[in-house]
Amino acid sequence: MAASAKGRLVPVLAVAAALAAVLLYRAPFSKSLGGEGCSLLPHDHFWIASERVVTLGRVGPAAVEVKGGLINAIAVGDYRNFVLRRPLLDYGDAVIMPGLIDVHAHLDEPGREEWEGFSTGTRAAAAGGITTLVDMPLNSFPSTVSEETLKLKLEAARDKLFVDVGFWGGLVPENAFNPSALESLLNAGVLGLKSFMCPSGINDFPMTNSTHIEEGLVTLAKYQRPLLIHAERIPDDEDDDGLDGELDPRSYATYLKSRPPAWEESAIRDLQRAMKDTEAGGRSEGAHIHIVHLSDAKASLELMKDAKRTGASVTVETCPHYLAFSADEVPDGDTRFKCAPPIRDGMNRENLWKALLDGHIDMLSSDHSPSAPDLKLMEEGNFLKAWGGISSLQFVLPVTWSYGKRYGITLNQLAAWWSENPAKLAGQKNKGAILPGYHADIVVWKPEAQFELDDSHSVYHKHRNISAYLGKEVSGKVLSTFVRGNLVFAEDKHAKAACGATILAK
Repeated sequence: MAASAKGRLVPVLAVAAALAAVLLYRAPFSKSLGGEGCSLLPHDHFWIASERVVTLGRVGPAAVEVKGGLINAIAVGDYRNFVLRRPLLDYGDAVIMPGLIDVHAHLDEPGREEWEGFSTGTRAAAAGGITTLVDMPLNSFPSTVSEETLKLKLEAARDKLFVDVGFWGGLVPENAFNPSALESLLNAGVLGLKSFMCPSGINDFPMTNSTHIEEGLVTLAKYQRPLLIHAERIPDDEDDDGLDGELDPRSYATYLKSRPPAWEESAIRDLQRAMKDTEAGGRSEGAHIHIVHLSDAKASLELMKDAKRTGASVTVETCPHYLAFSADEVPDGDTRFKCAPPIRDGMNRENLWKALLDGHIDMLSSDHSPSAPDLKLMEEGNFLKAWGGISSLQFVLPVTWSYGKRYGITLNQLAAWWSENPAKLAGQKNKGAILPGYHADIVVWKPEAQFELDDSHSVYHKHRNISAYLGKEVSGKVLSTFVRGNLVFAEDKHAKAACGATILAK
């Protein structure tokens, strides 16, 4: 018997020669754990196996038993010599890894389904190996800033989810000083809150300042849930009258100048007292600050390192587009690359990779923020007026792996950045790892398989042609995605029914 990191016993089956009882299944739509058509596999009790299973802090041969939507046991070693009494899906040398957890995605429903929606967004997530995502409170209409608006989200998501979905609520000026309003939203089940320290671009989601944030953290501390912060703030000494009208709006350099690294640094400096409050014995002990989509790998990152060293409860994420692209590579007028904060220079990209590898950046997220194509102004190519947001949800696994190989990333690091650490942030104690008792949320993929990202039928975003990643050659093809034991995606097909669960905090 082998003990897991959580202290659970992991059954290891006796070695035997016979494999006659081992069956390989590639089944059509049928009844499964979640109901009719929820899975491409006709079983709710089966094994999956390969030569490369990411579990128990190792990568190697293993078989994983799935029963009733949970991981029931792990057989470590040469699984071909084990007697398995249930059907086996043998994936050869493909990687079996915890499903990805994306804590930063905009699904835009209700109200802006023409941008994205729960059905299309979660289909894309499943095709990309994402088994859980957390929906942001803005870009939909109305924004999720109250118990009532969360109910609208839940109703809009009904019967549309191909993966599990949780929800962040919004911290905005109208509720920041109203503990009862925040408690109502938190009691309704949001996993935490999100705020902007600069204009969000969404009218019903106004920006907050550090005072709003400090007050909101006091309430969050009672629930031990995080506050996610878009950390850009116009410094007090900076003129906000806009850029010189003579600068070319089709040049990415113009847009880069409009949102300098000083905005990120200013925001994080302004958060120093709030971060101090989260330390042991602080006013907001039990709350947690999470900086989303960090772009600046210089002063802003150093401030985050200092906060961690002094005991603040803080984490930070960055996104694949900051790790894959650099400002000088963005073509003039190609507004698919516009996002906030902006993609910065090549040296900054190198420093972000170093911080990620050194553990100073804790996790990755997509920040999937699509829009209707006309808002990207792709014909006009005006970076200053186009909607900002990278469409990326389905692509993050192959993009992270393809660009990360240059830096020697490992499968265990990938699982930490995309599964283990995001699960902790979202408070999901039974997700993020392949361990007995955890949800059977699993991605199977081939790291060596190369392909080109294009806008063919195999891209499931609402709008296939607005992603900055199109045309890129990548490696890392997703073969199968399991959500709570349901095979929801395999061989470029989705399960017939959408049986993902909504995740609500208790």
